[in-house]
Amino acid sequence: MLEAPLVYGVLKFVHILLFVYWLGGDAGVYYSSTFVVNPNLSRDARLTAFRIFVELDQLPRYCLALMLTIGGLLAASIGVPHLDWQLPFIIALGPLWVMMVWAIHHYQGKPLGQRLARFDFYFRCFMIVALIASVGYAWGDARLTPYPWIAAKLLIFAALIFCGLMIRLRIPRFVEGYTQLATSRATPQSDADMIAGMQACRPWVLAIWAGVAVSALIGILQPGG
Repeated sequence: MLEAPLVYGVLKFVHILLFVYWLGGDAGVYYSSTFVVNPNLSRDARLTAFRIFVELDQLPRYCLALMLTIGGLLAASIGVPHLDWQLPFIIALGPLWVMMVWAIHHYQGKPLGQRLARFDFYFRCFMIVALIASVGYAWGDARLTPYPWIAAKLLIFAALIFCGLMIRLRIPRFVEGYTQLATSRATPQSDADMIAGMQACRPWVLAIWAGVAVSALIGILQPGG
């Protein structure tokens, strides 16, 4: 089934869409954040911008969660060998990860959402290690040596997850400032906290944009393949 031209074409199309909406959505998130931290806007305008910011942020999160599943199936469709257990795991990974991302957002601020957010953090740490280890193992047994560009894309994906974790570790100061804005009113300190929080995240946001763009280019050029 995975060798059928139609299946390959559909998978490639979805793979491209994930890159487009990931990068485009992330740019929209960053742009909307500039309105949230702008002290010259009214409180209502900033709160509205934050709602747009939060909802739009779900789109790149979903794209990230689905990327390994679609990419793995696309790789299988061009003949990249997988271990027997890998394809079932890859197929299940995307939908389950998307469900967790949705649940974290839906139950935000509730005990379930907080537990899922903690689990998601450690799960992403695990995925970073697992991706690097799997690339090393597959390279060692020569399954990936004919496809160095796929190895590069997987390592970049691990780096993108890492960048996302760094953003998560640096965003609390922004959240503290926004909480002051949302519950009462902005103060010079809360404005400074929001701006500082966004500035701390900026290098990692730019790294994600660069990584997504480079990964897409590698997939098109397939160097060394």
